[in-house]
Amino acid sequence: MADERPVEVREFAAHSVGGGLALLSGLVGLAVGAGLIAVGAGMAATAKAVLIAVGVLLVLASVMAMSGLNTVAPGQARVVQLFGRYRGTIRTDGLRWVNPLTSREKISTRVRNHETNVLKVNDAYGNPIELAAVVVWRVADTARAVFEVEDFTEFVETQTEAAVRHIAIEYPYDSHDEGGLSLRGNAEEITETLAAELATRVQAAGVEIIESRFTHLAYAPEIASAMLQRQQAGAVVAARKQIVEGAVGMVELALTRLAEEDIVDLDPERKASMVSNLMVVLCGDRAATPVINTGTLYQ
Repeated sequence: MADERPVEVREFAAHSVGGGLALLSGLVGLAVGAGLIAVGAGMAATAKAVLIAVGVLLVLASVMAMSGLNTVAPGQARVVQLFGRYRGTIRTDGLRWVNPLTSREKISTRVRNHETNVLKVNDAYGNPIELAAVVVWRVADTARAVFEVEDFTEFVETQTEAAVRHIAIEYPYDSHDEGGLSLRGNAEEITETLAAELATRVQAAGVEIIESRFTHLAYAPEIASAMLQRQQAGAVVAARKQIVEGAVGMVELALTRLAEEDIVDLDPERKASMVSNLMVVLCGDRAATPVINTGTLYQ
């Protein structure tokens, strides 16, 4: 026999009416009931008992009917239940009236922020890093938020931390591969991935993820100095590479112009010496010191 799964609850609009007429009717009922009680108090015994009984019943009925009034502010909703069954959600703001026998739970549908604590995890290369994120969210389905999870706020906070940890171990802090994604270099793309994963995780709670962003990202203190040296070394290597490429282009241009203008005829040995001197001047990190040669290249 197949297992019976519980039917998932989805939000729908509760039956409600404008509360102005209900409030007026309740107040009229209270006034009439009080009047009957007052009139009955001064009459004979039989009429007195009847009028007072009718007045008391009318007052009780009016009070009970007025208990069905609800004030719904913008950005709020009321989840309506009748004897444990979900009877819909009131999202229309203002004074509304529903069945007074129902219970109404107030749910905020305003946009909220949740910022995680600074989490310490290992990235894809196994390096310990610290990161934190902020998530912007709101309740989209009040029925799921109330009935599908125990506490939807705590659920979002827990799932946010789990998603941030999962994203952190999927990507390196700095990518060693050309074109590879990294937490530091591709924050926009990775936060989009984080938002998509988080939306899937909190779907059961009827929550909509609006935006997510990293608010803190750094190497853990125990390796921060070593990684800083590595970044500096990488920057130096990249700068040297660019300098060498530029120097080679300048030397090539110089040799080409000398040949085209027929300024001097350079044999292979003289050309090699000129290339060596130009490379030293162009690639050196200090100003070149000129040396005057009073002889020839071969003496």
